[in-house]
Amino acid sequence: MHDDRSLIEDRLRRVLEERIRPAVYPETVPLDVRVWHAPDEPVPVAEGLAATALSIGEGARWGRPWGTSWFTVTGTVPQQWAGRTVEALIDLGFDGHGGPGFQCEGLVYEPDGTPVKGLHPRNHWVRVGAPAAGGEQVELRVEAASNPGFFNSRAFKPTCLGDTDTAGHDPLYTLGRVELAVFDETVWELLHDLEVLGQLMAELPLDRARRWEILHAVGAALDVVDLGEVNGTAQAARDVLAPVLDTPAGPSAHRISAVGHAHIDSAWLWPLRETVRKVARTASNMTQLLDSEPDFVFTMSQAQQLAWIKEHRPEVYAKVKKAVAEGRFVPTGGMWVESDTNMPGSEAMARQFVHGKRFFLDEFGIENEEVWLPDTFGFAAGLPQIIREAGSKWLLTQKISWSQTNTFPHHTFNWEGIDGSRVLTHFPPVDTYNCAMEGRELAHAERNFKDKGRASRSLAPTGFGDGGGGTTREMVARARRLRSLDGSPTVEWEAPAAFFEKAEAEYTDPAVWVGELYLELHRATLTSQAQTKQGNRRCEHLLQEAELWAATAAVQCEFPYPYEELNRLWKTVLLHQFHDILPGSSIAWVHREARATYARVTAELEEIVDAAQRALAGRGTGVLRFNSAPHGRSSVPALGAAGPQSADLTATTVRERDGGGFVLDNTILRAEIDGRGLVVSLVHLASGRETLAPGRAAGLLQLHPDLPNKWDAWDVDKFYRNTGTDLTDVDALTATADGVRVTRSFGKSVAAQTFTLSPGSGRLDVATEVEWHETEKFLKLAFPLDVHAERYASETQFGHVYRPTHTNTSWEAARFEACNHRFVHLTEPGWGVALVTASTYGHDVTRTVREDRGTTTTVRASLLRAPRFPDPATDQGTHRFRHALVPGAAVGDAVREGAALSLPERKVTGTARSEVAPLVHVDHESVVLSAVKLADDGSGDVVVRFYETRGGRATVRLTPGFDAAGAVRCDLLERPVAPAEPDVADLSFALRPFQLVTLRLARAALTES
Repeated sequence: MHDDRSLIEDRLRRVLEERIRPAVYPETVPLDVRVWHAPDEPVPVAEGLAATALSIGEGARWGRPWGTSWFTVTGTVPQQWAGRTVEALIDLGFDGHGGPGFQCEGLVYEPDGTPVKGLHPRNHWVRVGAPAAGGEQVELRVEAASNPGFFNSRAFKPTCLGDTDTAGHDPLYTLGRVELAVFDETVWELLHDLEVLGQLMAELPLDRARRWEILHAVGAALDVVDLGEVNGTAQAARDVLAPVLDTPAGPSAHRISAVGHAHIDSAWLWPLRETVRKVARTASNMTQLLDSEPDFVFTMSQAQQLAWIKEHRPEVYAKVKKAVAEGRFVPTGGMWVESDTNMPGSEAMARQFVHGKRFFLDEFGIENEEVWLPDTFGFAAGLPQIIREAGSKWLLTQKISWSQTNTFPHHTFNWEGIDGSRVLTHFPPVDTYNCAMEGRELAHAERNFKDKGRASRSLAPTGFGDGGGGTTREMVARARRLRSLDGSPTVEWEAPAAFFEKAEAEYTDPAVWVGELYLELHRATLTSQAQTKQGNRRCEHLLQEAELWAATAAVQCEFPYPYEELNRLWKTVLLHQFHDILPGSSIAWVHREARATYARVTAELEEIVDAAQRALAGRGTGVLRFNSAPHGRSSVPALGAAGPQSADLTATTVRERDGGGFVLDNTILRAEIDGRGLVVSLVHLASGRETLAPGRAAGLLQLHPDLPNKWDAWDVDKFYRNTGTDLTDVDALTATADGVRVTRSFGKSVAAQTFTLSPGSGRLDVATEVEWHETEKFLKLAFPLDVHAERYASETQFGHVYRPTHTNTSWEAARFEACNHRFVHLTEPGWGVALVTASTYGHDVTRTVREDRGTTTTVRASLLRAPRFPDPATDQGTHRFRHALVPGAAVGDAVREGAALSLPERKVTGTARSEVAPLVHVDHESVVLSAVKLADDGSGDVVVRFYETRGGRATVRLTPGFDAAGAVRCDLLERPVAPAEPDVADLSFALRPFQLVTLRLARAALTES
């Protein structure tokens, strides 16, 4: 038989595009269009509907950047179309190169304000008659957003469009055709018959008979189509294709669980206020699609986004709730937002689940067992325990498939965290969260699936995402044909939980991955937008302080606990941990608003803390020092308060150093700062041990060029290390009361560092202030240490994770930038050093061997970057950082000093009391309290959370500082998970390494009343 494959395939492509696709809408008539442009920010629906609109025609320019325009579309269905399906086609000026969510988009309303559906480039139709009566009037209103398209031209090009302050007012879009059209469903079905078969055929091997069977069936169908009368011959062509479409898949076919999806970034290349509208558009589309497609199932994560719909579009929310009750619109994930998971602190990560799951329970009665994080930039090793403590057990993500160096060896596996908790994890082998049900995608999923022979199914999140849009009727049509089709994986619409239940049942002994799920990409998100990161860290700690002191005051002096305020403020901070806000990868508008939001949250939390502490202190003439840290210090107990510190500490001496510079000595440490303003010696006096590597200087600022190959705000590529400058020139070097201050200029920037050795302190504090005006540069703060360590510890949620200092394998070499919370700790037997930080996350650790065969291990904190996309002015301005080097530190010292640096002592004057007893106390040095608060349900119960910090076992006794009537272990949502403790007077707990425990304590005073 002759090989006519190319001839038929080329014929199929041309006939589809030039004859069949145009025949879907065989008849059209224009609609009249008028428009009103909102003068500033989006207006309420009623105002947009009532505004006076002016005529606008095809080809007219409209839409300043970030503007809102209200279109009124009117017309009459022709009488001769009676009995036929009619749709309005509305082209707002869609750019064929940009996808949905990355350009203009709209929400269609009835004249009375009832939402109908969203509009985007792949979904610009509105059904107006099925069938039409003929002669009826059509009137639609469209709230159109003229959002800039950042990826529609050359990617990563610096642009001023990312903020209303700089975007200008020139119109961005040209109105396209707006018309009524007859929709020929038979032609539309033929189009998808041919597309599905053509795409399947292209993926099958040439030596497989099925490919040739499809090829000749397609050729025969094309012979039947009259190219001059497609509409009249479409059904005959469908009849020819029916047998080949009816051939079922074999029993060994890979099984794909499809779920409708629209990953919507809560902010990214658009501000938060635009996401409020994006989620309404997408939810409108999905509820409309659910009404017309009985097998379709759609899932939506992020409780915050559903809360926005409830608040701003209650009509849409009513449709969502109805579909949820039917089990077809499925809330998933159980988190407030799809957050970053590397940088959020322990309590913040826990609260993502508390507030997310509680919203889904309160609004829908749904308990999520699956966590849904398809686009998050890597996963911290403490997360599995948090997931399990929240009552969940499964995780989905596909982001690790973006790794540049190593291919992850599994798609379905058990992920084990630092404490031993495991969660069944799935990486969809389709390698996208925007699957379109195309043949190449499903074939890739089947070929790519790593667990063949042990498992047979995977999940495919299906729909346009990032900027929203969701699943289209075209995707559903493809899935219908692929339900069981020979040569293809099978496809079934089902909820994420249904997939996980089946995957768990068939794969009873999956492989195990231990430790963090590190993304070998987007490493610079640990550093970009430093003020956003500092705002997050500060607010996390302030929230814990506010809860602690408000709870203590509520129990000890009937202070009114600010339930509503804390609930609102937690949700605000959690929102800003979304995986494009906290990582620093959003447009300028987003980060400008984030800085302002953090400032407001900080001020409000400071007021709560101050009010609670003053209530505890009473009015008098004394002074109280409040210690929010989980360790006692300077005679103040952990989580308590005491009077003034005794003045028996030996003062720090500051003297000139031979050869220039200064020597600092507080009888615990001795530091030498040379004439360049660099630390050249740091001796731990008790042991006589020198901390720094011979001939090397610490506190050294190093500047690198930083232009990654792409993803400017996200990426730092390894070649940045090839070139760098040590900043050693000095403008001024002066002594302070207990330290040294050095100022140096470089480029267009100025840095000032203060090295402080406080009396009685076992750490050298380093305060760095930078007036930063560089472009595409990376600033590091280096500490070369004389420590021989093959691994080091970085704090993560509820513990720490170890990473190698060497690069034996490609996996280790790829971790050239990593995340820490409040400390990095290195140790060799008998000696350790910690670098603690108040706000930075990114760091690198390298090791070299000197000529004396000693090992120099260098820790560098990442301070600042200056990428130009998507924010061309990233990090320009003034920044302040605080670090401290702790010689002789065990990991417990690192935990203590990291907390102390982030939670400084507070002094309250004019007090009556001489002390405030802690509300609770734990008696084991390796166990710390991460939360002390009142229960969220308003019962007045005290809730405490504690965990083991050193990676060992601990038996700890917890003592309430009040009369407790009962105690019960709870999950993160404060629900009992075990019988009540038998003896409140003896609350002892045996903890495994890094185990966290949440305990709920009933107050006797309340139970008696």
